[in-house]
Amino acid sequence: MALPIEDYALLGDTYTAALVGKDGSVDWLCLPRFDSPACFAALLGEPDNGRFRIGPTGGVHATRRWYLDTSLVLITEHVCDGGTIQVVDAMPVRDAGGTVDGGNADLIRIVSCTAGSVEVEVELVVRFDYGSVVPWTRRRDDGDLHFVAGPDALVLRTPVSLEPDGMRHVARFRVSAGDRVPFVLTWHRSHEPPPASIDPEAAVTATVDFWSGWHGRADWVGHAEGAVHRSLATLKALTYAPSGGIVAAPTTSLPEHLGGVRNWDYRYCWLRDASVTLRVLLAAGHTSEAAAWRDWLLRAAAGRPADIQVLYGARGERRLPEAELPWLAGYEGSSPVRVGNAAHNQLQLDVFGEVIEVLTGSEEAGLPEDDDAEGLGLALLDWLEGGWRQPDEGVWEVRGDRRHFTHSKVLAWVAFDRAATCGWGPDPARWRAAAAAVHAEVCAEAVDPTTGAFTQSYGSPGLDAATLLIPSVGFLPAGDPRVLATVEQVERRLTDRGYVRRYETAEDVDGLPPGEGAFLPCTFWYADALALAGRVPEAQAVFDRLLAVRNDVGLLSEEIDPGTGRLLGNFPQAWSHVTLIHTATLLRDVKRP
Repeated sequence: MALPIEDYALLGDTYTAALVGKDGSVDWLCLPRFDSPACFAALLGEPDNGRFRIGPTGGVHATRRWYLDTSLVLITEHVCDGGTIQVVDAMPVRDAGGTVDGGNADLIRIVSCTAGSVEVEVELVVRFDYGSVVPWTRRRDDGDLHFVAGPDALVLRTPVSLEPDGMRHVARFRVSAGDRVPFVLTWHRSHEPPPASIDPEAAVTATVDFWSGWHGRADWVGHAEGAVHRSLATLKALTYAPSGGIVAAPTTSLPEHLGGVRNWDYRYCWLRDASVTLRVLLAAGHTSEAAAWRDWLLRAAAGRPADIQVLYGARGERRLPEAELPWLAGYEGSSPVRVGNAAHNQLQLDVFGEVIEVLTGSEEAGLPEDDDAEGLGLALLDWLEGGWRQPDEGVWEVRGDRRHFTHSKVLAWVAFDRAATCGWGPDPARWRAAAAAVHAEVCAEAVDPTTGAFTQSYGSPGLDAATLLIPSVGFLPAGDPRVLATVEQVERRLTDRGYVRRYETAEDVDGLPPGEGAFLPCTFWYADALALAGRVPEAQAVFDRLLAVRNDVGLLSEEIDPGTGRLLGNFPQAWSHVTLIHTATLLRDVKRP
């Protein structure tokens, strides 16, 4: 069985990513890209679905782990009966000239002994196509193990002799103080010969240097600096280097409720993440990543305005058909396991506001002007001028009936407001009039007459945490009675042991069985709303609680179970880390004299 989600750490090479557990098992790895089929899929099934485990054979008294400096080079230390070992895990950042799959990909694992003498065991189970395909395996003349199936091949290079044991390869060996034993697993195209071997020690050093240089370009200092820098590194690791797109998470089907069906594929790029991601990257001084993300957005959103999608593939792919993988039992029995995401066909009006905010805000923030940006924005605004009155599936991508979601309308207002403020088009007053029309309708239709708070949708008494964003986007000031009433109702009806759930009456909203954790970005939005309302000490307390939720290496998932404290949902989640940076920035700024 897979470990608790919080027991995993992230490795990444800016093309794909791996999850390695505290027990030394790489249980998830898709090669060569984030959205490629996994060759290690034990995370969503059993060990026989693929994993690469290295760990001590005897009793372990203590395990701790950390990232080396500011890098994504992971050190896992086991204090054992006979001594102490460390396992160094790294994925060297690829430099393949922006090719589609980045050429070859390497996973480096180095076992070192820092004290005494320890016996170590290795288990390698390669299963291509999400744990379903047993590869053809042979030992090459040079002693390397070679695994081939379809378009994929892996080669393992190590001085340790792994022997077949059924459909896996295993070994045991002993290390003593000062020993260092490397394992290098390399993906390549199966129709090409294995690439030349690399120096694992030099590659680890180069990986540390890359991350050190990348962090050296940042100028973010202040509140929760360590947490912010780890979140920035996570966003960088979730960036698909050739295009600049940032995937929502490197995993699929990690459940929002253990044993439930809310299991989605997040290995794609969502437009709604664009505006806040751009802001936090620019605030931290990472202008090249911000520019690449904006350029990805321009390319992805190009086309007829009515065809704009909620999410795209890492290169801007539009067709992301959803399918289920019945041979995988799911994380802790949470089925189905899904690949692809049918939400790409939904209408979500908020994405228009998010795209327009990126296009207008990026130039104000100092990014170079783009001749196509205003043209694309005006085309989107032309459609939205009539289209904003439609019901949609909303920010939570409901799979039930469309509704007039309040958040969607507020973000439509954002689109018109930003365009009018920037003077877009020959008649900016046109956008000001449209913004006024949206504003008037939302204030008339989306306020509960009993509580005075904004509701999730027109005509429904249900509450939605997304309405906490109303003061953040400038729709109303934080001190407006309706905003204050909304915060109060969220505190009373959506907050569970300090964490905020997305909305009420889940079954009625999206047609799925009820049951999910508290959504971490919503809790960050709650902290933002408190800070903007002048309740800074309370906002700080919420933020501190969220920092404590991070796992031992500073990573966040999508949700948390307030009762058990377990992390839920895909991991690590870009949106959670983006909102962490945003809240840290807001708290830093409101505390400045």
